[in-house]
Amino acid sequence: MTLLELARAERTELAGLLATLSPREWETPSLCAGWRVRDVVAHMISYDQLDTRTLVDRFTRSAFGLHRANAIGVDELRDVDVSELLALFRRHLAPHGLTSWFGGVLGLEDALVHHQDIRRVLGRPRQIPAERLRPVLRTVALNPAVGGPWRVRGLRVIATDLGWAAGFGPVVAGPAEPLLMAIAGRRGITAELTGPGLPTLTARIER
Repeated sequence: MTLLELARAERTELAGLLATLSPREWETPSLCAGWRVRDVVAHMISYDQLDTRTLVDRFTRSAFGLHRANAIGVDELRDVDVSELLALFRRHLAPHGLTSWFGGVLGLEDALVHHQDIRRVLGRPRQIPAERLRPVLRTVALNPAVGGPWRVRGLRVIATDLGWAAGFGPVVAGPAEPLLMAIAGRRGITAELTGPGLPTLTARIER
């Protein structure tokens, strides 16, 4: 499967989960700091509706700050009913626009990490296909927009269930999913990992 196809599969699986959520679960704070489950969903579709002109306009309004641009997209959908959010999400299962760039790897990274932002807080674990985890681990570790390169700098990170590793230095090891979420900066995850580099990674996340 191509990266775009993997991203669509990831979004499709998330849409299935979202369809089962109660109103209270939609309002639950996610692992993505400051965002509820509904805000995460709003963020995921907020770029898919933008063409080049409106994308440039959003970044201009945000003074070209990614976090500010993300917040604008979430705010624009803040008052939309969750049933309409889900309908919008289902209409955008295939990444479009910004999330389709670089062969779809941005869309896959965004979908997989945010999917786990939701599943973890709701206590809905799953088995993530290795073919989705491998490219996202590589991307997050190299993506300055999410701080991955800074968090893993001077460390060797090892996904023990994938045979994947990157970097040099004290080791941080564990299953691919918590390793990914830790590299992406999610708090409370590093207890699932081991290795002499763990204090360094934890401090970089919790600072």
